Amino acid sequence: MNPDNMSARILAVGDIHQIELPLRWGDSDALNHLNNTLYFRLMEEARMQILYGAGFQLPADEGPILAHASCDFLRPLTYPATVRVTHKVTRIGRSSADFELLLEKADDPAGPYARGRNVLVWLDYVASASTPWPPEVLSQMGAMFQPAA
Repeated sequence: MNPDNMSARILAVGDIHQIELPLRWGDSDALNHLNNTLYFRLMEEARMQILYGAGFQLPADEGPILAHASCDFLRPLTYPATVRVTHKVTRIGRSSADFELLLEKADDPAGPYARGRNVLVWLDYVASASTPWPPEVLSQMGAMFQPAA
């Protein structure tokens, strides 16, 4: 973890993080629809931008793991497009945090194309057991998110 990224602000329910990611032509199927597995790749890339932006470094003795990922496919994404991936904190527990995810076309105000849910758990990799979120981690992640409105 990088102490230079630390902020006094702690991650809180309602906070959001947004990133825009371009679709690649090769990600589409024969009908020019984004392959369903790639919705998860977009979510993964956005999540990794958060974690690396917060200063997490691998390997380490402890850190976050993805404990749950789900996606409801609402409308097909098609190439070309830039996808806005939004993480919204919905719950912070002792060792886990839940996020709602929205995937939207950056230039389409009609609403989301997919809605997902992720759960991150802070894990002691050596003991292979969850452990409470360190306050400095919640602070580092808080620096990556916009406060709830």
